[in-house]
Amino acid sequence: MTPPVIAVRRGDSGRAVADICDRLALTGDLVSPATIRAEAHPSRADHSAPDARALGAADAVFDERVEHAVRSFQQRRGLLVDGVVGRSTYAVLDGARWSLGDRILSHLPGHSLEGDDVAALQNRLVELGFTPGKVDGIHGSLTDHAVRDFQVGVGLDADGTVGPETMRAFVGLRRSVGGGSANALRERESIRQGGFSLSGRTIVLDPGHGGSDPGAVGRGGLVEADLSLDLARRIEGRLSAHGVSVVFTRTSSTEGGSSERRAEFANRCDADLVLSLHSDHSASGVAHGASTYFYGHTDANGQSGESAQVRHGGWSVTGEHFADLLLREVVARTGLTDCRSHPRTWSLLRRTRMPAVHLDVGYLDHEGDAAALADGSTLDHIAEAVVVALQRLYLGETDTTRTGVLRLDDLRRHLETMRAGRERAASVRPDRTAHLRGTATGS
Repeated sequence: MTPPVIAVRRGDSGRAVADICDRLALTGDLVSPATIRAEAHPSRADHSAPDARALGAADAVFDERVEHAVRSFQQRRGLLVDGVVGRSTYAVLDGARWSLGDRILSHLPGHSLEGDDVAALQNRLVELGFTPGKVDGIHGSLTDHAVRDFQVGVGLDADGTVGPETMRAFVGLRRSVGGGSANALRERESIRQGGFSLSGRTIVLDPGHGGSDPGAVGRGGLVEADLSLDLARRIEGRLSAHGVSVVFTRTSSTEGGSSERRAEFANRCDADLVLSLHSDHSASGVAHGASTYFYGHTDANGQSGESAQVRHGGWSVTGEHFADLLLREVVARTGLTDCRSHPRTWSLLRRTRMPAVHLDVGYLDHEGDAAALADGSTLDHIAEAVVVALQRLYLGETDTTRTGVLRLDDLRRHLETMRAGRERAASVRPDRTAHLRGTATGS
């Protein structure tokens, strides 16, 4: 069944709900749909009748029990926990039915296979020392290259198809990478080799919502789509002054589209990092504060952090680091409550090839947050926090500044001092080839 165009939620009924119940039963989040139907319609308990399945599907209702199961699945998979089955939740739910070996896997450009079996394949490749990219459950080009490299290594035809022969080759092979995560090491090395300067980098800014989707609407007429675009423009001006190429996923007159579309756009830009800008809301009007999100998900035991997921690549180490730096800078400069940094598997975070972070800068229906965000100086502070956090990310181990105290002018002077220091060090470095040149001249 194709993903629902319109979100399926509590109170809905019909075949789409029956399909969702079937998939939730496979994940263990819901008891068998047949059992539910038998309880609801004892007279139809004989499912051997030809039309029993059709009758059950037509009668399936998205009730409290189904909503609870959806929320449980979303929580465990790092999705937005709203109890609604939209495109993103359905895609992950559909992929959860596959185990490695259930189907033949191959790379189909433009129609990438997705599922738990693909994630298991990526994990296996990482364990064996290959580079499938982010463990995201999407059979993209990097995974295809890693499969072909593996096939060459074990003497198979490098056709990229994971069928019976390739599966048999996996059997008996032991993990060859130890001492940490290969993906994490690659991420950190990529940051180190890129140097400390922001100049020359490409950053994609994703102002949330837009077009026909205003996002949250809060106190004083604050509109999330307008606020995120205003903030993005302030960030752009400051980053451009540091030589950064800034690309927007949308403007005031264009729509960014779905999260999947925005991720594809960022990938085409070959950006160094993606920052998605949002604000939050709650029905109570009590929730308040700022939070950040990066790509990561819990393991089978519900645990998260630098454990199995980091080792296997299901956790963006750079994304986590930047999310933490950014939130600390925002909180220190604005006084917004620290609502922590969290791992999630949202589409934009999962589908981008580069590190991506989602920033929520406050709750528009909270009196204090709304008043702060309506003040342009707060947005300026947040924009400055973004630039400083980015610079601290690329400074790496040489960063010794305290959070919230580094200003943009200070940042420029700090970088100039670092450059001067490196130039002096290079000028006094001994020339180890001088004696060779002298020998050549004497001969």
